[in-house]
Amino acid sequence: MHAMQYELTLPADYDMNVIRDRVARIGHLLDDWEGLGFKTYLLRERGVDGSPVNQYAPFYLWNTMEGMNSFLWGGAFQGLSDDFGRPSVRQWSGLAYAEGTAASGTARIAVRHRRRVPDGVVLADVMAEATDEVGRLAGEDGAVLAAAAVDTSRWELVHFSLWEHRTPKAEGDVFQVLHLSAPGRDALTEGRQW
Repeated sequence: MHAMQYELTLPADYDMNVIRDRVARIGHLLDDWEGLGFKTYLLRERGVDGSPVNQYAPFYLWNTMEGMNSFLWGGAFQGLSDDFGRPSVRQWSGLAYAEGTAASGTARIAVRHRRRVPDGVVLADVMAEATDEVGRLAGEDGAVLAAAAVDTSRWELVHFSLWEHRTPKAEGDVFQVLHLSAPGRDALTEGRQW
């Protein structure tokens, strides 16, 4: 499992309906993408759910590197780059994944929490704690799914969760879910990834 996200931070007066219309028009194009676990089309609006910015920030979990590379080099990502400029793409190696108590529900809210892995810690312990947090998140009422991953170039952990209601039991940046493409969600390996 491999996590990926890019962020397009837009001007404060940007009409976010442009992003909503774009997702409504093209979001379905990844509904059957080979190697994709899921893509969440995420939006933050300045002043909504505590967001200081307008932002379009899709989050992906990939089942295969070939699927991810096909997306990045095969044309789909090029359209976004042509329209908005090529964003930096963050990538994390998967640590854990779990379907939530509301796995069959409609994802309305996403929460992303990033934190640095401190120096001088036992890495196995930190990764085990991150895995335990995935289980806790997935066990909460209204959780659709939860995942954790690590970027070893920055030593950063990310927890990502989807919720069917607007009161998630998770801390972090809150996003509206505009669409969920999940062609390989059922193939994502649940539990610890090492």
